[in-house]
Amino acid sequence: MNTFLTELKSRNNTLFYFGWICLYAALGCLVLLFTSSTMVLGINAWIKPMKFFLSTVFFSWSMGWYLFYLNEQRKTTIYSWALIITLLFELIYIAWQAAKGELSHFNISSAFHGIMFSLMGIVITIITAWTGYIAFLFWRRPFPQLPASYLWGIRFGLLLFVVFAFAGGLMAARLSHTVGSVMKTTQGLPILNWSRESGDLRVAHFFGMHALQLLPLLGFYIVRRKWLIILISLLYAAVVAALLWQALKAVPLIPLD
Repeated sequence: MNTFLTELKSRNNTLFYFGWICLYAALGCLVLLFTSSTMVLGINAWIKPMKFFLSTVFFSWSMGWYLFYLNEQRKTTIYSWALIITLLFELIYIAWQAAKGELSHFNISSAFHGIMFSLMGIVITIITAWTGYIAFLFWRRPFPQLPASYLWGIRFGLLLFVVFAFAGGLMAARLSHTVGSVMKTTQGLPILNWSRESGDLRVAHFFGMHALQLLPLLGFYIVRRKWLIILISLLYAAVVAALLWQALKAVPLIPLD
């Protein structure tokens, strides 16, 4: 791990430190999880910001690692700061709303909340589309210095991240994570809080976006053949698409007994 962090710092100093800030913020949320009684929709309010901070750690460190291969410092610097500014806006608002015991997403209970929800959608669309451009660069260029299986893992990881990040728009359009019924109980899966009563769009969103880490790691450490990582990536995409279809049919991932 120390080797990874040392190398990451040399590759992208900006996203290296941003990831650490988010990791410390996630730990702060973890402490508040055990010391605060503030609740949102029946669960501790600090679970959600903790998950978002952790997810941002993985995202910023992954992009900091991959951008190095483009060997374009100007594009890397601009993208890195765009990532930080857009996600900081999102994270600060989510944490602020949690502190007040109020919803951050799907909250249009006032003009202010409606504007903030719209702004969250705009900033996340900006950074996702920008990541799509980074994915385009990886698909267009050859990168002969990288093992083929690793390169194809990065390509598919970026592609699936972008596709299933945009799938989050389905939730925004419905003003809900779930399909079939709004979650009214606290019987979701632990920590993740995915619904066990109805379809939950967060399942495919989660697995699709974390292809960004999983597929390159598979391509580097385990699957050393190009055709095999392509096949696995296609199968992974099919499974995540099936999870999305299942949620849209209002079927939970793990139903209640």
